[in-house]
Amino acid sequence: MDTPYTAQFSHTDSVDLVLRTAREQFLVNPQEETRLWIKNAEGSFERLCNTRVTLLEAALQTGQLIIMETRNKDGTWPSAQQQAVSTASEEDEEFQGQPGICGLTNLGNTCFMNSALQCLSNVPQLTDYFLKNRYLEELNFCNPLGMKGEIAEAYADLVKQAWSGHHRSIVPHVFKTKVGHFASQFLGYQQHDSQELLSFLLDGLHEDLNRVKKKEYVELCDAAGRPDQEVAQEAWQNHKRRNDSVIVDTFHGLFKSTLVCPDCGNVSVTFDPFCYLSVPLPVSHKRVMEVFFVSMDPRRKPEQHRLVVPKKGKISDLCVALAKHTGVSPERMMVADVFSHRFYKIYQLEESLSSILDRDDIFIYEVSGRSAIGDNSREDVVLPIYLRERTPARDYNNSYYGLMLFGHPLLVSVPRDRLSWDALYHILLYRLSRYVTRPSSDDEDDGDEKDMEDKDSIPKPGRVAGGSSQDSGPEQAGPSSGVAGGSRAPVDNSPGPSHWPQRARRKHLFTLQTVNSNGTSDRSTFNEDTHAQPYIAIDWEPEMKKRYYDEVEAEGYVKHDCVGYVLKKAPVRLQECIELFTTVETLEKENPWYCPTCKQHQLATKKLDLWMLPETLIIHLKRFSYTKFSREKLDTLVEFPIRSGLGPWPGQEGLGGRPRERGRGVLGVTLSSPTGTWTSPSLSSSRRTSRLRSCTNTISSRFPTITGACVTDTTRRLPATRTAASGTTLTTTACRP
Repeated sequence: MDTPYTAQFSHTDSVDLVLRTAREQFLVNPQEETRLWIKNAEGSFERLCNTRVTLLEAALQTGQLIIMETRNKDGTWPSAQQQAVSTASEEDEEFQGQPGICGLTNLGNTCFMNSALQCLSNVPQLTDYFLKNRYLEELNFCNPLGMKGEIAEAYADLVKQAWSGHHRSIVPHVFKTKVGHFASQFLGYQQHDSQELLSFLLDGLHEDLNRVKKKEYVELCDAAGRPDQEVAQEAWQNHKRRNDSVIVDTFHGLFKSTLVCPDCGNVSVTFDPFCYLSVPLPVSHKRVMEVFFVSMDPRRKPEQHRLVVPKKGKISDLCVALAKHTGVSPERMMVADVFSHRFYKIYQLEESLSSILDRDDIFIYEVSGRSAIGDNSREDVVLPIYLRERTPARDYNNSYYGLMLFGHPLLVSVPRDRLSWDALYHILLYRLSRYVTRPSSDDEDDGDEKDMEDKDSIPKPGRVAGGSSQDSGPEQAGPSSGVAGGSRAPVDNSPGPSHWPQRARRKHLFTLQTVNSNGTSDRSTFNEDTHAQPYIAIDWEPEMKKRYYDEVEAEGYVKHDCVGYVLKKAPVRLQECIELFTTVETLEKENPWYCPTCKQHQLATKKLDLWMLPETLIIHLKRFSYTKFSREKLDTLVEFPIRSGLGPWPGQEGLGGRPRERGRGVLGVTLSSPTGTWTSPSLSSSRRTSRLRSCTNTISSRFPTITGACVTDTTRRLPATRTAASGTTLTTTACRP
C-alpha cells in the first residue's frame, strides 16, 4: 500500500487491462486469484466487480487509486479478515486438513442454510467449477434477473475456504448477509426451510452465471402429433437459448407433461424443464389416537388406551375400536373433548375424526343403555357434571368469581324416574365413591345442628323444565346442545336439599346447582319449552373438599396394555415416492386447463413423467400433510439407493439422439423438517469419471464429519436410512436446532 505504481491508460481500455498490468507489475503468479478496489476521496473502498467494462464506463478519473487484492491460501481475502474479529488460535491458523471436511458455524437458527451449503458443496461438478475459477469468465453482471454476480462470488468464497484444507470450520456471515440482502425472507435469524434456501440459491447462481447475456423471445410449440423425441429436443434447445449455465448443466432435467381433455379426448404433450423434484410421501390411511375410558363402575380408574382408527373415519369408528379393548358396546359410549376441567365439545357419532387434533384430551364415557329403536323416550338421562370449589377468601354471593372448576368432569346416567335432587345427590356420591369418603355417623350427628342453621344458605335449584317422558330428545346429542338435547333437569317440585325431612337429614358433602355449558354461571330458571341441555355443578366448600375429597386418587388412571404397543411404520422406497409423483391426477377447479379443441376450460387429467434426468437429481420429500383443521408432519422412513439406479423410467431415449441411461443420474435427497431440511451429498453413479467415483467411495466416511460440523447446538435429530446396493443399511441423521 505504501509503494503505488503509476500507469497510463486510455478511456476505452478495459478494467481487465488494468488488472493484467497490476499483476505484471507486482509479480503475481498466474494461479493466484485477484480483485480490484477503488479508493474514493473520502477514504472508502468500492469493488470493481465487472472487469469487462471500459475505464470510462467504470467512471475512473485521472489520479484514481486502484488497489489489487490477492486471495490467501486459506480461501479468504485480506480485506475480509480485517473486518472480521479473529478468534482462531495459533494452532488453528497452522491447521492443515482434508479439503472439503470443514464445518459451518451456526449463526443462530441457520442450520437450514448450513445443511444446504454442505450438500451443495459436495456436488463434485459444481465445486470443481468454482475451485478452478471457471466462474470468473461467466459472471453475468447485466442480467436483470440476477444479483449482479454477488451471490455467485459469495458462494465461491465459501467453497474456496471450505476446500482449502486450512479451516476446521468457517463462519458464513458474509454469505448469510448477501442472501438476506437479495431475499428478505431470510433476513434475521429465524428458522426457515432448507429446501426454500436451496431453491433460491440455485436460481441465484444460475442467473449470476447465465452465459446468455441477452435472452431472446422463444415461442412454445405444441406437439401436434410429432414424436416425443423431436418435441423434447426442441423444448430443451428452447430452454438452453434462454438459460445456459453450470446450474442448468448439472441440475436441470425435463418433465413430460400429458394433459387429456375429459370431453373431446384431446391430448396435449409438452416438455418442461425442472431443477428438483418435490415428491409426496405415501400417506398411511390409519391413525393412532390416545383416549381415556371412564367406566360406569366407580371402583375402576380411568384407562388410557391407544387406538388405531381410519384416518378419515368417524367418531363411531373410535368407539368400535375401544369396544374391542373394553368389551363395552359402542352404543354405550359417549365421546367428549375435555379442556380446562370442562367439556369443550361432546361429539356426535357421525362426526369426522379429522376434527380431533392429536393434542386434544379425549374422554370416552360409558353410559347406560338406551331405549329400543323407534321409541320416542329414553329410559335414562345423561347429565354432564362439573366439579367446583368455593373460594374461601372472598364472598361473591355464589357468583362464578367465587367458584373454581377442578378435576375431570363426568357424564352420568340418571334413571328418568329418579330425576330428583335427593336421588341425584346419592347417585353422584356413589359415582365419586372411589375418591370421596362418606361421612361417618359422628360427622352426621355433628352436622345436624349446623345443617339446621345453614339450610337456608344451601342454593336452591330454580324452576327448571319438566322431565316428562313424552318430551324426550334425539338418540344422539348435538355439539351445541350437549349430551341429550331433549333430556330435562330434575323437576322443580321434587324435594330439594333444604326440604328433606328431619329424620333423613345428613351432613351433605356438596351442593348441586344447574349451570351453563361452561360451568361459569349458575342457571336458576329454565324455560319450559327450551331444549337446552342442563349442566350440573357439584359445589364443594373448601373444608369439606379437604376432608373428604382425595385429589391424588381422583387424578389417578391406569394404562391399558395397548399403550405399550407401537404402530410400526414400514419404510417406503424412494421409487414409490416418485411413482406417486408420476401418477395420473385430475386438475382442481381452481386451476382448470383451456382445451384448444373444446375452446373452454376443462378439468383435464394430468400426468408427469421424467423424460431426462440431470447429472445431479435433487429430490425433495414433502413431509407435511395439510388438512382443514391441522398440519401433520409425516415421519415415514424413506430408503433410497446410493449406487443402484432409480429406474426404470417411461422413456427410452435421451436428448441429442443418444440412448438415455435410465436412473443413472447423481442423486441428492432433501428431507423436510419444521425448522429446516437435510440434503444428502450427491452420490456419483458408476458411469462417472474415476475422480467422481473416488469421491463416492469416501462419502460414507466423510459424512459424519460433515453433518456434525455443519450444525452446532443440535438437540434433536431426524432419522433416515440409506440402503446400498449390497444390502448394507447406513443410518444418517438430519439435524434440527
